[in-house]
Amino acid sequence: MLAIERKNEILETLQKEQRVLVSELAKRYDVTEETIRRDLEKLERDGFVKKTYGGAVLNKNTNVDLPLRIREKTNRQEKQKVAELSAELIEEGDSIMLDASSTSLMIAQQIKNRKKLTVITTSVEVLIELAQSEGIKVISTGGDLKASSLSLVGRTAENCLGGYNVDKAFVSCKGIDMERGIMESNDLEAGIKLMMKRSAKQTVLVIDSSKFSHISFVKVMDFERGDIVITDRVPSAEWGEFFEKRGVRVIAGK
Repeated sequence: MLAIERKNEILETLQKEQRVLVSELAKRYDVTEETIRRDLEKLERDGFVKKTYGGAVLNKNTNVDLPLRIREKTNRQEKQKVAELSAELIEEGDSIMLDASSTSLMIAQQIKNRKKLTVITTSVEVLIELAQSEGIKVISTGGDLKASSLSLVGRTAENCLGGYNVDKAFVSCKGIDMERGIMESNDLEAGIKLMMKRSAKQTVLVIDSSKFSHISFVKVMDFERGDIVITDRVPSAEWGEFFEKRGVRVIAGK
């Protein structure tokens, strides 16, 4: 196994279990404890973990953005349900925007056989997924490549998004809060999602239920009347009342 593959698997384990032990990882991967310590040191330098005595824990700082390959495997069933519900909102002839989230990739997989759609995206993976879809016009924004998320960001991408007027923008986020609104882990992704909202008749926030009442680093936007939230299960009564007061429609799995 390559070192990068091992480090990614360690991150997956941390996502599930929140902590790992050097001795257990060394046995699992049949390598020395010193090799595992070097892996953890690299992950700590990258900001993903915090080393502890004999192991490490996941770094839960609000501005940490895990690699896309890891996020794709986190809460996968919940995100799949969100993607299925999102696809039901997309009609023939629609023009839509998809951000560079794991949920957007799943939405692309759901709609790739549709006809007469236009999809504008900042996601390299969505571009690849829809590349052979004859019934879909796919537009890339261009921009600076953010390697960890395979997303296109920066002024070029934002300017491109701002030049279009679409029916729906499907955007994800790192967390939502009743007081702080919709949040992201970094300014670059926040700028992209805000521009998508400005360019769309309707904003559709696609989030699994772990994002509720979760604080992240950068505020992107507030909820507005007419927005739609799609999630995997019905939110709490408190959140339901919050959305109702603001005229936000909620579509949830069962």
